Amino acid sequence: MQDEVQLTSQDFDLGRVWNNRFANLGPAFFSARTPTPVREPYWVARSQSMARELGLEDDWWRSQEALEAFSGNRPLVGSRPLASVYSGHQFGVWAGQLGDGRAIMLGEVQASDGNSLELQLKGSGSTPYSRMGDGRAVLRSTIREFLCSEAMHALGIPSTRALCMTGSDQPVRRETLETAAVLARTAPSFIRFGHFEHFSHTEQHEELKKLTDFVIDGFYPECRDAPNPAAALLAAVTSRTAALMAGWQAVGFCHGVMNTDNMSILGLTLDYGPFQFMDGFDPNHIPNHTDTGGRYSYKRQPQVAYWNLFALGQALLPLIGEPDETMAALEPYKAIFPAAQDMRMAAKLGFTNSNEGTSALINDLLALMAKERTDYPIFWRRWAQHLAGQPVETVLDLFHDRPGIENCMQQLQELESKFGQQPNANLALGSSPAIVLRNHLAEQAIALANQKDFSMIQQLLDVLENPFSEHPNHTTWAGFPPDWASSIQISCSS
Repeated sequence: MQDEVQLTSQDFDLGRVWNNRFANLGPAFFSARTPTPVREPYWVARSQSMARELGLEDDWWRSQEALEAFSGNRPLVGSRPLASVYSGHQFGVWAGQLGDGRAIMLGEVQASDGNSLELQLKGSGSTPYSRMGDGRAVLRSTIREFLCSEAMHALGIPSTRALCMTGSDQPVRRETLETAAVLARTAPSFIRFGHFEHFSHTEQHEELKKLTDFVIDGFYPECRDAPNPAAALLAAVTSRTAALMAGWQAVGFCHGVMNTDNMSILGLTLDYGPFQFMDGFDPNHIPNHTDTGGRYSYKRQPQVAYWNLFALGQALLPLIGEPDETMAALEPYKAIFPAAQDMRMAAKLGFTNSNEGTSALINDLLALMAKERTDYPIFWRRWAQHLAGQPVETVLDLFHDRPGIENCMQQLQELESKFGQQPNANLALGSSPAIVLRNHLAEQAIALANQKDFSMIQQLLDVLENPFSEHPNHTTWAGFPPDWASSIQISCSS
């Protein structure tokens, strides 16, 4: 369906300083592209915390001009809209050239701390990289990304952020006929592993070096003086990615589509599609119902991340020079990831350090939880609450295998005796959220939004921004999912 709305000619001034460094890399890296307007846009949701980080006033959005600007209907003063080109591996297969098919980067705006943040409009129309697509995002998927990116940030897991989202009754065809939405999202950079793969596979080695220098100078300056800066960059990205995977695994987050073009060079959670926070614990859980082979199941995420890093290493090989140096830069992943995961899981137990005892207890707990499909967020929250003084029965009652969980509680007592200290309840409470964005919560917010009721989105955002606190007014949101939640199917179009 063709858009019939015309771009409003008068620019909107956000009142921030723009610094369009990526646009200065040159035409090999992008295509200039103006957003395609949507019909009669309306506000759906805004993140005031993100707005404050950008240094915007609380009422920044209270004008028709702002609404039009963040719907793609009006230019922003100082912006240089573009769509970047990249390539990548999708489900382990080389997919060739890809690119920003439904996201247009407006440029880099200076935040309140003086750093620059890239600002994108996702769902703002077709680009040269849309591959026959319409370049639109639908209300359903945009709500999910808006909420989850802000929720992950509040959980302390590196992520892109969301500033606001707008909607339109303009129809968009996916599995069914839906309505359009536009998400304004931010990150220090949206550069992906796939950007490096693109210039390496097309043998544009000068551009590959230019991109590498850009990333090092802008985000990894400690790599500049290394004997081999490209190898040092790979090692630094490896470290960040390993830490990111530990965060995902500890909180029970499943991404769903870990293609190399969805991997951030800064170690951020990027491109929320068929993601899910697990309900019942299942190491083999596959959040994306189109992933029939289970490549991106929960338990495989750390392995896939290493595979993707290897692909990045191959892309950087023309600059690194020696395969041995490439592999040496990747090798620390094998130690960094398990160590980071052990620390995160020990914290959920209430211990500041991991050791053989905490690891053994974690393994036994996870095995027991997997056998019974115990609710992952609720178990860990009740464990932390027990450490804070709640009756142990709140934990025991989650299991049919009473001897199994009692054995785990006995292990905990032995650890207390061995180390001469009790677990830190505050540490455990601060490591196991009271609420996460479960699929059924997002579905309920989407159902209301389809009726033009956006109140639950804002209420969910307010709660998800404080995930480690109790929310007495929303106890059902922190409770067990309804029976129908297990039938929710999420695909790549989500």
